Amino acid sequence: MATPDIKPHIDAITAALTGAGLAVGDGIAPAASAVPATGIYAVLYANAGRSVRESLADTRTDYELLFQITCVAPTAEKCRWAAQRVRAALGGPITVTGRTAWRPEELGGPPIQRDDDLSPPVYYLPVQYRLQSTA
Repeated sequence: MATPDIKPHIDAITAALTGAGLAVGDGIAPAASAVPATGIYAVLYANAGRSVRESLADTRTDYELLFQITCVAPTAEKCRWAAQRVRAALGGPITVTGRTAWRPEELGGPPIQRDDDLSPPVYYLPVQYRLQSTA
């Protein structure tokens, strides 16, 4: 059996977030044309994941992906609203093509911060998750 692929996992996370009405970028802010007038969006940052053995036979078909969703908005309140939208979108099972996935596990993250280097300033709130799947 082939080792697990990261792409279906990223696609599943992105689909869950866009299904919740969020504009999502992969490692970068979404294109300006995709960001709604509210100025609220999310950025997905993921590691490469890791294959995990499913048994003593050392068959590495289980997979674990750590990822972060950074919520960005023009106000702290809207940023928290986006974080709640992310939590709702990832709070249930998500569909990873060709795999059986556990419900994403929320791992927390640092508090909300304001970026004054941008004009106008924005608020951002990173929330980290773990996604596990099996063949």
